[in-house]
Amino acid sequence: MLHYLAKRLLSLGLSLTVASMVIFAVIEVAPGDPASFMLGTGAQEDTVAALRSELGLDQGKVSRYLSWVGGMVSGDFGTSYTYRTPVVEMVNDRLWVSLPLALYALVLSTLIALPAGIYAAARRGKMGDMAVMGATQLGVAVPNFWFAMLLVLVFAINLRWFSAGGFVGWDKGLIAGLHALTLPAIALALPQAAILARVMRSALLEVLGEDFIRTARAKGLSHGQAIRRHGVRNALIPVLTIVGLQFSFLLAGAIIIEQVFYLPGLGRLVFQAISARDLIVVESVVMLLVFAVILVNFLVDLAYALVDPRLRRAV
Repeated sequence: MLHYLAKRLLSLGLSLTVASMVIFAVIEVAPGDPASFMLGTGAQEDTVAALRSELGLDQGKVSRYLSWVGGMVSGDFGTSYTYRTPVVEMVNDRLWVSLPLALYALVLSTLIALPAGIYAAARRGKMGDMAVMGATQLGVAVPNFWFAMLLVLVFAINLRWFSAGGFVGWDKGLIAGLHALTLPAIALALPQAAILARVMRSALLEVLGEDFIRTARAKGLSHGQAIRRHGVRNALIPVLTIVGLQFSFLLAGAIIIEQVFYLPGLGRLVFQAISARDLIVVESVVMLLVFAVILVNFLVDLAYALVDPRLRRAV
């Protein structure tokens, strides 16, 4: 198990190193100069040069890259060009919206998808299976921002059970905060639940065809008991993969939903930073999101070893 863990940690470090190089290179080749953008087209060249020096943009690319990476390792993400505020403070403020939103959506999608997938697999070819698969097909086909607008129309405008946008803040209490995040979380969760339900059904159907399931049935277990006691656990490995990837997507890919609901999260921060050519904010936030994606995949790999002991023995 220690050898398995060491290999995964090495892979984690290499992935982060490559990701940081790619992110820095992509941002550097983007057209436009932040200093010129901030000062406007009528700015004098010496004024632009002074601002570039103040922002550290006149340094070499290698020096800037090493300074950026070294700062992030020590917890210093730099200072925003636009707001002249430490990026780590901006990220910390926005993270307390994006992270709970992603977790909330992940919990909702899992609570919806796993029972639906198990139900469909247990009734393969029957009306219940067809109904679940039809609903999941609709969930996969319809984009989450359409669900978001529909939820706003029904539950915010017509029924007035929720607000149409904004975030009250956690200082108003946990219930108030979760209430404000409910519609965005549902909009994010529904497409992911559709994908996860289909994966759960496929994985469980494959497991149900194995010899050990037939042996369990021959020993007297009912179809439902065989699924609950032996089928679900052995079908969880591909499901864990999708759950890990979904959390990464929900955390890093909620920019459209945050725009629809006007939520002050990381996605909206990236959108604003791109609009303002605030490169240090874009680089740091994107790197943080990539780190979250890679870390979640690392944890999923560890979960594999816990669920399937064969992986521990293999290494």
